[in-house]
Amino acid sequence: MDDAGWHARHRAKKDAERWSQPQRGPDGRYTPVEPQVHPMQEPFVGGFTLPDAASASTSGSPPVPPPKDNISYYHSTGTNGHSLSQTHSRTSYADTIRTNTTSQNSMIYATRHLANMTAVERSRNFKVARMNPYLQFMAGPLLRYDTVDNDGVWHGAALIVTADAGSTYEPHPTFTYSWDPNAQTAPQMHRRTDSRSTGHGSSIDLGPHPADPYSTVFPAANGDHTQLSPTAMTQNVLGEEIWVYCGNGGTFTFWRFMIHIPLSTREMRVTYTVNNGQHLHFFVPARNQNMRWAAFSCNGFSAGINPDDFRGPGFASGYDPVWSDLLAKHKEEPFHALVGGGDQIYCDGVIREPEMQEWVTTKRPEDKKAFPLTEEMRFAIDRFYFNHYCQIFRSGAFARANSSIPMVNMLDDHDLIDGFGSYPDDLMQSSVFGTIGARGYFFFLLFQCFVNVDVDGVIDQKHPFRSTIIGGPGPFIPFPSHSILSYLGPNIYLLALDCRAERMKEQVCSKQEYDAVFKRLYELPSQIEHLVLLTGVPIAYPRMVFLETALESKMNPLVALGRNGSLGLSGFVNKFNADAELLDDLNDHWTAKSHKRERNWLIEQLQYFAKAKHARVTLLAGDVHCAAVGVLKTLVKGKNKADIPPPIDFRYMINVVSSAIVNTPPPNGVLTMVGTLATKTHRTLHHMDTDESMIPVFEKDTNGSAPKSKFIMGRRNWCSVKFDPASGDLVFDIRVEREKGYGDTVGYVVRAPPPRWSP
Repeated sequence: MDDAGWHARHRAKKDAERWSQPQRGPDGRYTPVEPQVHPMQEPFVGGFTLPDAASASTSGSPPVPPPKDNISYYHSTGTNGHSLSQTHSRTSYADTIRTNTTSQNSMIYATRHLANMTAVERSRNFKVARMNPYLQFMAGPLLRYDTVDNDGVWHGAALIVTADAGSTYEPHPTFTYSWDPNAQTAPQMHRRTDSRSTGHGSSIDLGPHPADPYSTVFPAANGDHTQLSPTAMTQNVLGEEIWVYCGNGGTFTFWRFMIHIPLSTREMRVTYTVNNGQHLHFFVPARNQNMRWAAFSCNGFSAGINPDDFRGPGFASGYDPVWSDLLAKHKEEPFHALVGGGDQIYCDGVIREPEMQEWVTTKRPEDKKAFPLTEEMRFAIDRFYFNHYCQIFRSGAFARANSSIPMVNMLDDHDLIDGFGSYPDDLMQSSVFGTIGARGYFFFLLFQCFVNVDVDGVIDQKHPFRSTIIGGPGPFIPFPSHSILSYLGPNIYLLALDCRAERMKEQVCSKQEYDAVFKRLYELPSQIEHLVLLTGVPIAYPRMVFLETALESKMNPLVALGRNGSLGLSGFVNKFNADAELLDDLNDHWTAKSHKRERNWLIEQLQYFAKAKHARVTLLAGDVHCAAVGVLKTLVKGKNKADIPPPIDFRYMINVVSSAIVNTPPPNGVLTMVGTLATKTHRTLHHMDTDESMIPVFEKDTNGSAPKSKFIMGRRNWCSVKFDPASGDLVFDIRVEREKGYGDTVGYVVRAPPPRWSP
């Protein structure tokens, strides 16, 4: 059976498990499917507990995953005294982390390492950085990068989420950050050890994180004892309370800390603490330095995928290998920003919550659209998003990244729910589905952008984040779009276009959003040479119009059989309006029939901007779970005529596609089809004197053999980006996982040339 067939059968089986009738407990409440996230326990900062093999629970523990690397695992003890390992009918990040805590070999390495220390060093190593006053962390610290202003001041923010029970807020939580304009940068983010030789790379021991209960090394291993020089500058910032979540477990406060750092003549390491607890670090560039940054997308697994299948030797989870590679590159040469291109979290599981099952199991689409939203459902939706965000954003290598590299995040559909915005209007306007999108967008702004509209407003000029561009009102959610325009150096800006808040089946962004965005673009300083436009879904990518047409057809027999549940094809249609399951994905694409005109208009406007501002435009996207590079360029008419050299072609735009850092690649059949379509000639933009194709970036596979396609690489990946001062190129290094689960990557480089045409 091919991959597609296996996934269809697996999905049908999972559906049967998910939508069985839920049962209420003795208290009259349902047991949530997404496990409730508890506060961390003292004595460590944020409450993470040091693994203790001697006291690990051995009775009643569920079996661990197969020891594919001959490493045995033990279980930590949770805050209620029970094993953190749990048995669920689904596989989630929480499950994987709980059942893969750490390795014996890692502990042996740590013991030998400590034995070589002096007594004073060992004492310091175990010294606990205690917060005073103490806070019960739920998530964080998370870092966000905003922009750099005309005076050379770096602006950003930090966010923590705390449980009110057990936390002391007198005084309010304090964020202390220090930087030294005269110090040399000394990157030391985590330890990469050779505790086990795999032949494919090193195992990874991640340093402790304040809100991670599953930390695998000793608390002071990554340099908590930071000595400040006499020239160091220090700022203390009191937390601003921007929202309170009220749940069954009590109340939980979101604290925001605004950060402002005058840039120096050299890049600097910034050390920070919360309430004088554990020291963490991030890096800022020199004042006139173009930043080094990393881009990623699709930080989660789709339903039916077992994360342990992607866990190579030495890793605790299938989520961690490629993130650990990114962190290793960050240690070698620190990144100044971490750009999330969409699907930073997969929230499709909200429909598995027990309170949602009556709506989910309603068969007639008309009845589902008219289904009334109950207070129980509203509560369950918020409970899911809160618990799921806390769990994902505080766990594993991703947590180390978002606490040590300031984020710039833009959402895609899975940050809300699969396909939101690409379904017919009547479904999008329905009470239940609309509420899911509205609350998903609220939590996206809160956790990923540190924004609460009720606190921050919707006026650009008064917004606390200078990079924010407020667009038009969402047609299905009660928020306007929030695009982001951030400085990445004197020659580079990043525009993260919000392509989800205003999305409809016939629209990606409104005229109001485009007007606001292009107004800000034309106000950029004259020295800009590169504009990177982040769109989530690729703009220049093989289109599948024939498949879109087939799935939309009322005569499609597979859709009819799926709606009837015949021949086991119920998984062929979605659970919302019984349309073909893949149709929302196709409707998401810029090349879909419903978005084709808007896509062409946007490309033309970007060409006008490039020519007028004398700036190279580069497109960046994720979404499709594979790596690729599309290209738009001036159409050369006539046979055997050479293309215009890219540096002098203002229409030349590459579309770098980097996806996914965690999720599984598409089935081989899909990759083959997309690779074949990549060679097809498109005439869509010929009326604009623009040609479109794909670049054969992948001349070799990761092992040096001939690739299946030179245009598409179906392996997990992320992208490193930096400016080449010698050529003026913006260099995109797509880092592709060499072998599934092993973490180390192979680079494939593509360059965006500087603007060298005549103004």
